[in-house]
Amino acid sequence: MKFRLTIIALFGIVAVSLAQTKRWTLEECVVYAVENNISVAQFELDLENAQIDRSDAIGDFLPSLNANTSYSSNTGFSINPTNNLPTNSTQNNVSAGITTAVTLFDGLRNVHRLNRAKINTIANQFRLEDLKDDIRLNVANSYLQVLSNKEGLKVAKAQYNATEQDLKRIEELVEAGVVPRGDLLDIQATLATQQQQIVNTEGNVLLARIGLAQLLQISDYENFDVSDETFDIPVSDILNNSPRTIFAKALEFRNDVKLSKSNIELAEKDLAISKGALLPTIGAFFNYNTRYSDVAQIPGPPVTAGGPPVFFTPTFKDQLWVFDGISYGVQMNIPIFNGFSVRNNIHRSEIAVEQRKLQFEQEKLDLENTVNQAYVNVNTFYESYVAAEKTLEARRLAYQYAKERFDAGLLNAFDFTQTQARVDNAEADVVRTKYDYIFRLKILEFYFGMPISLN
Repeated sequence: MKFRLTIIALFGIVAVSLAQTKRWTLEECVVYAVENNISVAQFELDLENAQIDRSDAIGDFLPSLNANTSYSSNTGFSINPTNNLPTNSTQNNVSAGITTAVTLFDGLRNVHRLNRAKINTIANQFRLEDLKDDIRLNVANSYLQVLSNKEGLKVAKAQYNATEQDLKRIEELVEAGVVPRGDLLDIQATLATQQQQIVNTEGNVLLARIGLAQLLQISDYENFDVSDETFDIPVSDILNNSPRTIFAKALEFRNDVKLSKSNIELAEKDLAISKGALLPTIGAFFNYNTRYSDVAQIPGPPVTAGGPPVFFTPTFKDQLWVFDGISYGVQMNIPIFNGFSVRNNIHRSEIAVEQRKLQFEQEKLDLENTVNQAYVNVNTFYESYVAAEKTLEARRLAYQYAKERFDAGLLNAFDFTQTQARVDNAEADVVRTKYDYIFRLKILEFYFGMPISLN
């Protein structure tokens, strides 16, 4: 009774464990990978930095405002700051001021910096979206690899079960003396080989699951699995479009192309900023300063009419008003010669613009080549899948014929197992070529702007 209760409890634990294992769909994997990828998080921080740069550029248009204050104490010989006369006494001094300045003209560099910051924000957004596109493709590839290995495992187990049935029948025939024992050994060897294939395929399924889980930043490999679905060849009219049409569509929405265009605009803004250094810079300023000294002396009214004035030390509050002052003005800096640095910076910026333009043209060539290759791959892998299906059908017919001959004693077990092995290989090829074709089809659809989905 205790043993039966233990078995029931174990089955219950296993059932609960299986129920807790989430079966992920492709769409769920793609969304989760994009939201939890470390590189995406890093690129999002880069985007935040670009937005801060834009705020810096806006701040360059605003006046600066700064306050300053200081305290000093002197003992011995020093200069009285209120009358600039030498003194040999201890004095305590306090000064304070407020300064504001604004750039009126700097060769439009502030304007170009602001526009560059705006473009850089957009470029970082394109860069982030391009990374997400790469993640989606990688996740789709890994997901389909898990499905392919799982379907291959089902095929291997089905082949093993069929061979077990053959083994039972051979054992009966051997006991009846109809076939030699050597045929039984051949079937047993085939069964052992198939069992080894099952073990290897189970390992491939586990490795594929781990690889997909790592893309999703999931460390709980044991409880991670994909949805147990078998996908047929999807219906798609993507091949109704020519490679040139697909390429033209990809140019419109591909984020890597948009990023490359933005890099040209950034280089052009850098060139404009460099040229701005050739022009004068005009700025305005306003300063307010005041001070206090405990040895300050200012003349007061005389004690007697016509007598000399009487000097006294004003209070702290009074000195702030007596010794305050303002200054303001406009200043201009005209660049004349700076050791060729300005001219060289302009030349470097011009080179950078040409480099970005060449890079953009290379990006377009690479994209066109990728689209053409993807288009050819779809046709090639589809033909491979069709050929694999025909091969499997022929192998199954050959196997059926060999089985009839084997059952009639006209074929030995070795030749029969060889025929069965060819069927096994053909079934594995069908699974492999089917998922290879599905992935290539999804790549081509992706370049046409269609979302990744197995529906």
